Amino acid sequence: MHAYYAARAPEYDRIYLKPERQPDLRAIEAWLPTVVAGRSVLELACGTGYWTQFIAPVAARVLAIDAAVETLQIARERTLGGSVDFVTGDAYALPAQAQGFDAAFAGFWFSHVPKSRVAEFLAGLHRALVPGARVVFLDNLYVEGNSTPVCERDAEGNTYQMRTLADGSTHQVLKNFPTEGELREAMRGLAGELRHHAWKYYWALEYTVA
Repeated sequence: MHAYYAARAPEYDRIYLKPERQPDLRAIEAWLPTVVAGRSVLELACGTGYWTQFIAPVAARVLAIDAAVETLQIARERTLGGSVDFVTGDAYALPAQAQGFDAAFAGFWFSHVPKSRVAEFLAGLHRALVPGARVVFLDNLYVEGNSTPVCERDAEGNTYQMRTLADGSTHQVLKNFPTEGELREAMRGLAGELRHHAWKYYWALEYTVA
């Protein structure tokens, strides 16, 4: 996964140029800042900082973490101001400075978490947050004829896509498409005030840490 996103870094933001997805993106870009306004935000898997640019103007501060230095280099070039720090880090083993935040955001990361590691990931994230912190996960819905087809399913139920980059290289990538019911079950006992949002091409889960 790390190698794939490192290689994809120069072309990553092209995914946001698909004409049919523009209405969804404009709606999400307007909605997301209202959820985290005034909060200290821990952003996981920030990638090129595409979503950081909408969070930064309204957040008290942002610590944006990604495992790939290649995408972080692009993110830093956005010059989003002194309230944003970009840090290389692992979403499963957060760096020491990722503590005491009252909000968290992860865009297009939850779908890459293996089913067997969801509980581990959530536990680590919640340890970095204060009680009552607001969490938002944003990710893809599977849309037949538009999404990259699923090419494989493993014994655990994880699904995979075969993706081709501009250089011709192909990469098999874990990409799950959880239902609303599966997401609610994963958050059972961990989340309060849970809300599920759905657009045509995307979903979001918004909740407070119990």
